[in-house]
Amino acid sequence: MTVAGLVLAAGRSLRLGEAKQLLPYRGRTLLDATLDMARACGFDQLMVTLGGSAAEVRSWVDLSGCTVVDNPDFSDGCGSSIRMAVPRVTADAVVLLLGDQPGIDPGDVRRLCETRTEIAVCRYADGLGHPFLFRRATFGVLATLHGDKAVWKVLHSGAFEVTQVPVARDTPIDVDTRADYRRLLAGERR
Repeated sequence: MTVAGLVLAAGRSLRLGEAKQLLPYRGRTLLDATLDMARACGFDQLMVTLGGSAAEVRSWVDLSGCTVVDNPDFSDGCGSSIRMAVPRVTADAVVLLLGDQPGIDPGDVRRLCETRTEIAVCRYADGLGHPFLFRRATFGVLATLHGDKAVWKVLHSGAFEVTQVPVARDTPIDVDTRADYRRLLAGERR
């Protein structure tokens, strides 16, 4: 089975008030760190969506090895990024990764890829969380998504069999607020 990684990084960072993709993190940017993690997963295809702050991201972030998917509808939420990217996925499955969540363990991604169901999701000690894996049978639905939480609706719809992959730690921090960013810099988990 071939697997694409899709890093969702098109948001405007309204809650944070600045482009979170470009926040300093470990000597680079937050998105650089996330893309480094995604590269370590060994995907057959690596994609990243850009929208808000796209010009700045292109100037500051190392996008080498990535297919960049421009999302002019980025203000409609993550669903629009997934909708734009899915038709360009050439692999048998896609793993959705958040562009502001560099603490994902590539080993957990590989475990998602070993599942046999149409959808797989990480079950952390504190609940379900990214990354998610979607096989090609779900792509038709993914190509119609709208809104920020649309992918969760697909996950919980009952239309597809879902495997929950246990991860014995809390969900890695995704940066939505200044407090999240401070916790990430301090090395805390959710």
